[in-house]
Amino acid sequence: MPAPGAGAARYALGMLTIAYGLNFVDRQILVILQESIKADMGLADWQLGLLSGFAFAAIYVTAGIPIAWWADRGNRRNVIALAVAVWSGLTALSGLAQSYPQLLLARVGVGLGEAGGSPPAHAMISDSYPPARRATALAIYSAGLHGGIFAGFVLGGVIDEYFGWRAAFLVVGLPGVLFALLFRLTVEEPPRGRFESAQAAAYRPGLRETLALLSGFRCFWWIAAGAGLTSFVGYGVGNFVPSFLVRSHGLGGSELGLVMAFGGGGAGLVGTLLSGRIADHLGVRDRRWYLWVPALAGLAALPISLPFLLLDDTRIVLMAMVLATVLINTYLGPGIAIVHGLVPPAMRALSSAVFFFVLNLIGLGLGPLTAGLLSDRFTASHGEDGLRYALLVVSAIGSLGVLCFVQAARQLPRDLETSERVLASAGAGPA
Repeated sequence: MPAPGAGAARYALGMLTIAYGLNFVDRQILVILQESIKADMGLADWQLGLLSGFAFAAIYVTAGIPIAWWADRGNRRNVIALAVAVWSGLTALSGLAQSYPQLLLARVGVGLGEAGGSPPAHAMISDSYPPARRATALAIYSAGLHGGIFAGFVLGGVIDEYFGWRAAFLVVGLPGVLFALLFRLTVEEPPRGRFESAQAAAYRPGLRETLALLSGFRCFWWIAAGAGLTSFVGYGVGNFVPSFLVRSHGLGGSELGLVMAFGGGGAGLVGTLLSGRIADHLGVRDRRWYLWVPALAGLAALPISLPFLLLDDTRIVLMAMVLATVLINTYLGPGIAIVHGLVPPAMRALSSAVFFFVLNLIGLGLGPLTAGLLSDRFTASHGEDGLRYALLVVSAIGSLGVLCFVQAARQLPRDLETSERVLASAGAGPA
């Protein structure tokens, strides 16, 4: 199959980015709707945390690895198109749920669909862009999640205010089914290993060999742990920021949706795009910059969480929220670029799936659930401020991600040498 041209690569990246945006519209719209759902169904905060975090993440991380294994050996475009159709359809069905168990089951189904999104997309992008531009391309793709958050917060806030939370799920879910068909018909599948040697492109390790190779890269596990702890803050705090702004600052309705869209989605998009460009620029001199960038950004974000969560001046709180959001969203593009540089082309979807397994188990699975449990506990003694203190604890725990990225940078040179040596011994040459 001939390699797609630059135009086809840009189109594919654009469509993949839109798909990732739809992924997060459908995933995060629940966050802006949760106060309405809580009131309608009489839920506790821990149930909201389970709904927006652990229940979704449990199926997401379980299904992600076998789906990625399939994608590494099949047509990645087709896997993604099917995944978009599944998660979009089940998002629409979420609006028809008449009880908490039904809504929980629908969100589990959304997680199943979304498990087939990012790992195959990462692999397609790495086969469409050379290593020196890979972090930028992956950051552009990752920025789609913040575009999705932006759209989800705006649409969710407005539709919830005027038509109710059920209508919001239907409005954002149904268009995704049509997009899935368009994606299947118009996006080209790039050849694997386009920018690697012929031997590396032909290298097809078995599942056991793949997992053994990944387990030997200490850098990989430190990156995954750093990303998991950073997303522990992103999901744990982020999923409850709308509730925090409602309870402690009196925001609500479409106003809350716009604040979250710009302060959450817009700020996250800026951080994600900048981190990819900065890492590619500095990484030419030293590839450890791909890990130092999120480490330094995470360190800078830590003190900003104090005025964000403790002050009563809403203007200062919102400015601090924007800065903190920019800084903590700097790990995806650089981190995935390094991971894909360690493994051969036939392992890229699976390596992303394992990476996301750790990231989402820690971040999405435990972050919102921990925040919800702590909020219920602290609210008993501190009233409405209970959520404020719960989010502060979550931020403190997640700051350990900085240390993980630093340790990953220390391990990176050794693991890059190991990667070349392992592939050479397998007859593949450097990947």
